[in-house]
Amino acid sequence: MKVKDILKDKGLEVIAIHSDAMVDSAVKKMVERNIGAILVMEEGHCVGLFTERDVLRCWTRHNSFDKVAIKDVMSKDLLVIEPDNDLDYAMAIMTNKQIRHLPVIDEGRLVGVVSMRDVVKYHTGNLEAEVHYLKDYILGS
Repeated sequence: MKVKDILKDKGLEVIAIHSDAMVDSAVKKMVERNIGAILVMEEGHCVGLFTERDVLRCWTRHNSFDKVAIKDVMSKDLLVIEPDNDLDYAMAIMTNKQIRHLPVIDEGRLVGVVSMRDVVKYHTGNLEAEVHYLKDYILGS
């Protein structure tokens, strides 16, 4: 399966916030949308990712969310994938680099985000289908 297949299933909506926004705005948006990371944008370009881990780091360093700009605490050195990458490749990156979100870039344009949750959902669905097929095969149905 390709990354683009996951994006097709989950939709192409990208949740983002401007780099000048305060951390409390990002946290509120993440809670409202039930997401673990939010893309950080400047002039239409993705410049970072603000994650749950960044929330924790921000709190321990600044003890505040309303006076700290996202750009000061976001993750900046992003790893990205492309829509035509295999999902196993994305999973390998997430596992090896211990990250849970990968922005998807197509010809220099941000088109989505794939999370570890998306990968697990895909693999769980495949395993359920395989178990069903094997049961049918064994039982001769």
